[in-house]
Amino acid sequence: MFISLWDFFYGNFFRYWMKWILRQMTGKCELQRIFDTYVGAQRTYRIEHSLTYSKNKVLQEATRVVQSEIDKCVEDIMKEKNIVSEKDVSFKICMKACLLQISGYKQLYVDVENERKKPYDSDNMHHEKLLLKLWNLLMPKNKLKARISKQWGDIGFQGDDPKTDFRGMGILGLINLVYFSENYTTAAHQILSRSNHPKLGYSYAIVGINLTEMAYSLLKSEALKFYLYNFVSGIPTMEHFHQFYCIF
Repeated sequence: MFISLWDFFYGNFFRYWMKWILRQMTGKCELQRIFDTYVGAQRTYRIEHSLTYSKNKVLQEATRVVQSEIDKCVEDIMKEKNIVSEKDVSFKICMKACLLQISGYKQLYVDVENERKKPYDSDNMHHEKLLLKLWNLLMPKNKLKARISKQWGDIGFQGDDPKTDFRGMGILGLINLVYFSENYTTAAHQILSRSNHPKLGYSYAIVGINLTEMAYSLLKSEALKFYLYNFVSGIPTMEHFHQFYCIF
């Protein structure tokens, strides 16, 4: 109850009057003050917060803008806030950069979610080739004798058919495993070797799929925003998600 009353008071009275007072003192709107004060992830995060809680419809809708309409959106914001390019030459550049990151993060979540929802399909040749590629990357000297085989246990799958282990994360789990094994092959071989330790061993593939689930959860909860807003100056993409998975 207390939190609800505070949110109402802050959102409807305190924040409004603080913004008004600061504008009178500085001659700049909240967005301009954020650009003057913050950089990196802090800047984009605060811009997103300011737009989200603005009472101005144009500013609110800016957080949902598609990438093809960002330039027009920036112009609309400047018009609404009476910002003149000649007086604030950096505003347009900074706002566009922030909106690219904000819209990019939302699109990235959609892309990752789409891959997660795709179940592994043994009748899909692309899925099958991807699975075989994982084996060849991790076990280049050992030929896979059959599609369904106890050999899969050598790289950390639980059963004779790996497809059953992808139920939670769908094809996304396999994509991450292949990406890491292909781009960090030496590290992947070292980790796989350690996973076979007689006392301290672990299931390589299962751990990799669990890491996919953790990375996905961070993306979904938006806890990954600060990392991506700092790491990516433009639009966050699937490539950046895979990179995060690899260093996670």
